[in-house]
Amino acid sequence: MGDVLWTPPADVRERSRIGGYLRWLREHRGLDFADYDALWEWSVTDLDAFWRSIWDHFEVVAHTPPTATLTDPAMPGARWFPGATLNYAENVLRMPGRADDDPVVVAHGQTRPPVTLTAAGLREQVRRVAAGLRRLGVVAGDRVAAYAPNIPETYVLLLATSSLGAIFSSCAPEFGTRSVVDRWQQIEPKVLVAVDGYRYGDKPVDRRAEVAAIRAALPSVRHTVGIAYLDPAGPASVPPGDTPARPKDPREAAPEGTLAWADLAAPTDEPLTFTPVPFDHPLYVLYSSGTTGLPKPIVHGHGGILLEHLKMLALHHDLGPADRFFWFTTTGWMMWNFLVSGPAVGATIVLFDGNPGHPDLGALWRLAEETGTTYFGTSAPFLLACRKAGLVPKEIADLSALRGVGSTGAPLPAEGFTWVYDTVGDDLQLQSLSGGTDVCTGFVGGVPLLPVYPGEITCRALGARVEARSADGTPVIGELGELVITAPMPSMPVGFWNDPDGRRYREAYFEVYPGVWRHGDWITINERGGCVITGRSDATLNRGGVRLGTAEFYSVVEGLDEVVDSVVVHLEDDEGGAGELLLFVVLADGLALDNALRKKIARELRTALSPRHIPDEIHQVKAVPRTLSAKKLEVPVKKILTGTPVDSAAARGALANPESLAAFAAFAQTRPTP
Repeated sequence: MGDVLWTPPADVRERSRIGGYLRWLREHRGLDFADYDALWEWSVTDLDAFWRSIWDHFEVVAHTPPTATLTDPAMPGARWFPGATLNYAENVLRMPGRADDDPVVVAHGQTRPPVTLTAAGLREQVRRVAAGLRRLGVVAGDRVAAYAPNIPETYVLLLATSSLGAIFSSCAPEFGTRSVVDRWQQIEPKVLVAVDGYRYGDKPVDRRAEVAAIRAALPSVRHTVGIAYLDPAGPASVPPGDTPARPKDPREAAPEGTLAWADLAAPTDEPLTFTPVPFDHPLYVLYSSGTTGLPKPIVHGHGGILLEHLKMLALHHDLGPADRFFWFTTTGWMMWNFLVSGPAVGATIVLFDGNPGHPDLGALWRLAEETGTTYFGTSAPFLLACRKAGLVPKEIADLSALRGVGSTGAPLPAEGFTWVYDTVGDDLQLQSLSGGTDVCTGFVGGVPLLPVYPGEITCRALGARVEARSADGTPVIGELGELVITAPMPSMPVGFWNDPDGRRYREAYFEVYPGVWRHGDWITINERGGCVITGRSDATLNRGGVRLGTAEFYSVVEGLDEVVDSVVVHLEDDEGGAGELLLFVVLADGLALDNALRKKIARELRTALSPRHIPDEIHQVKAVPRTLSAKKLEVPVKKILTGTPVDSAAARGALANPESLAAFAAFAQTRPTP
């Protein structure tokens, strides 16, 4: 995969948290590991010992101790830490290594001035909001839904809800009404907390009509709480800082039937308490993208999420009390849930709400300087867009505090790695990771103990027995295969909501290989344990027996200066022929697709990949359909091109740009019915 881009410092075991964990294993367990490979092999072989060591090393606060670690390793159905009772919020709010007056939440956005919460301030806000939820009758097992952005109130609400043993669910306010209702009608929330709107760049976006429609479609909602985010002169909303409550302005009366956030978070004498719940008690419900059907409501548990995030954030991302941890995400993507566990390992989290490209692509890099960010997480498409724009972040912002960059959401090609080291910093660790909403983590990623190679995810994560499987189901090394997980992880879903017999859950992950989790990605694992993910296995390009993930295709096409974005689909031939390979490109402003550019694209693909991957047709479109978390919609586009009506092929409300589907529907009309 090319030359090493970053090498761990000689004293990495003395300086890193995983080094501290290795010393702890030697002292407390009598275990000594020569290298990461040996540690990983132990972690996925002796599941009991590994996960119990995570529990003990991080000193998980439990109300009753577990009677065992893992009672049955079979999947699905593995049962972790039976007998234990604990609370996720209690463990997060410990904030190890932080004093009461240390800032632990730093929030910036384009709708209001920055807000900072200290450790004491965060606990105080959670105490008040938990008391407010109790006044509304919220008890363990009830659902609380947040139609709100990545702001402190949403975080406080998550912690307050979980402190009661109630179940949290969030949708970003850019989600359309239908998408929100499709998700929340399934879980029937008792309380709805919603913003009135937000700013995206300099554009105000009023969401009051959407909130009214959502509320009307959810008869289970007994109370609505309004956050006056876009219009502070609307229903009262005091940003949850450490400022004392101020007298209410008469103009701030909430609309009829709506409680103001300031009332939910009103001063109270009620102490902050934590309801002890079983290890697998539901913490929150996340959802599959819902682009091709009703979103799957994925239930995650208190204990599984806590242990997984302690492991990843501390041992893999090396985060602790000295860090400021940022990830660009909305509340509709699992990376938000990952980010906000940061205080559990002592890190300060940096929240951002708004347009990452406003006023230009340097905005987030300048935010990193302003907030003293030490770990900067984002998506591969964002890094590639910065590269395409010729941005040199270290020239526009002081990034000297930065020691880690994280990339996820799509495979990051080698040129993306090289760009980060050339333009952001040459002594930081770039960690490309992949996982999913299904496990609310990355199961392949980086680690401080191993070097970084261009285009390569460094390793399989501790406790994640990831393998590549060939078409006949056998494990392969150095070959493209289906990504599978062959041993249980605590953060695998507790189940799906309203799936009492587990049928939908089994169909989603265990139907192809019984007892083995099939994730749906293509992966190549090399001899040193490095991983390359090359796209979704249901969007594979397979011509004449040459199988190729779409990520490699995009790396070539979007490497051209003329191409801003692209999507490729393979329409198979039922008669056994090669089928048709169709490429759609978005070009830079002012450019039109002509035969010269078609030939250039074909030449690049022939040289970089194979003659079989030259498209049969190349067409220009204005935009590539993407989900709200920026993933390309390859499968829905393929369905539209093969005659499926747009509304059946994709749920418009789950898209960032639903209007982009029209071009593909129009194109399908010009072609013979398959």
